[in-house]
Amino acid sequence: MTAQTAFAEPLWSAPELALATAGRLAGRPDGALTGVSIDSRTVGRGDVFFAIKGDVHDGHKFVGDALGRGASLAVVDEAHADEASAFGPILIVKDVLEAMVATGIAARARSRAKIVAVTGSVGKTSTKEALRLALAEDGQTHASAASYNNHWGVPLTLARLPKSAAYGVFEIGMNHPDEIRPLTKMVRPHVAMVTNVEPVHLAAFKNVEGIADAKAEIFEGLVRGGHAVVNRDNAHYERLKAAAIECGAAVWSFGEHVSADSRLDRLALKETSSCVAATILGEPVTFKIGAPGRHVVQNALGVLLAAKLAGADLALAALALAKFAPPAGRGQRHELGVAGGSLLVIDESYNANPASMRSALALLGHTMAPPTGRRIAVLGDMLELGDEGPALHAKVAETAAAARIDLVFCAGPLMKSLFDALPKARRGGWAETAAELQPKLLDRLKAGDVVMVKGSNGSRMGPVVAAMKERFRPLSTVDETQAAG
Repeated sequence: MTAQTAFAEPLWSAPELALATAGRLAGRPDGALTGVSIDSRTVGRGDVFFAIKGDVHDGHKFVGDALGRGASLAVVDEAHADEASAFGPILIVKDVLEAMVATGIAARARSRAKIVAVTGSVGKTSTKEALRLALAEDGQTHASAASYNNHWGVPLTLARLPKSAAYGVFEIGMNHPDEIRPLTKMVRPHVAMVTNVEPVHLAAFKNVEGIADAKAEIFEGLVRGGHAVVNRDNAHYERLKAAAIECGAAVWSFGEHVSADSRLDRLALKETSSCVAATILGEPVTFKIGAPGRHVVQNALGVLLAAKLAGADLALAALALAKFAPPAGRGQRHELGVAGGSLLVIDESYNANPASMRSALALLGHTMAPPTGRRIAVLGDMLELGDEGPALHAKVAETAAAARIDLVFCAGPLMKSLFDALPKARRGGWAETAAELQPKLLDRLKAGDVVMVKGSNGSRMGPVVAAMKERFRPLSTVDETQAAG
């Protein structure tokens, strides 16, 4: 199953959608409505295509493509109804995005699933995927695809929620205050989890406390008698706890703290996995999680706590975590053939902030390189940090030293602060952009090297990974092999 989880029964009927959206039908859909899409390029047979207007494209331009590819119905606004009706059955609404929100709300209203919502400064998507695995062992589970965590991603995921799902997992993100509040009130979770609070998106907040308050908005959507799951080891635990209590939630914690409700007892960190002994609400559990890093283990404690609070079988949930592998760009490992042997690439290119950068460098430091190899960090700008950006980048030099990184390559104007803070022996190279950095990096790589690539989306570090895979022959994707075992 994919993250959006397709089930056998029809997802919607045309009259149900018309009622939910206060729209009117023009034409009769041919066959059952089995999915919801906003992308004409990937629309499937039986999908409902919502022609929303995005930042770049207006979906109304692609109604013909969507219906031609097999969509059963297109949702369009009044202004485009006459033109769109020539392509096939349509549902005419006042505003398409508002109609998708209304559809999501209707899906939540009819659902009997136990709903878990996740937010946090770091680790939302990986935690959502771990929850999906853990809960799927106990019943049909529907979860957000990719990082669909914003004003269109959350209602889209809700609109795809099947009637028969036993569990639903929703990722909720934000860049500014008051973004989580309307989304969590759509989702109405039974369990709301905050992975952590860190100095991310500082450009939009006065301080980290403001970020904590924005994350705490997730508790406002909890159903009556709902549960708040909070990181006990985070510096903002008490602030989050107080906000959850104010919303009427029961508060539960996870971490290494002695009083955590989901507490780490023992840990064996390995290069591609971790073995964990923990106590979850008084019940001892031993499990393996199929991804490396102490930060992954930390979130796994929250996952198992949330799963148990949602009513899932704890033993099955814990067993499922052995199959967990990092999503693309969040720790996937690729072995590449080079002259004289191979090198290992750890792809952390999806995004970056000071907290995730510390975790990624610690993980690189824990990865053993052969005697002739080096630990190499390739880092792009961490964006949206406001006035503190240069200082926070320079501070990464301390983390690189503690992790025993041999060479650091830097891309972007903010990363120049880190490059200047590094000792000369650790400076691999700097360039204004990731594209300009590529040749400097590729020419320096050799057999035995372990290379970790990380940066914010806007720093375009993903193509650096692609360039290495193009220059050198891929031998395997370590996490895919590991997950299969």
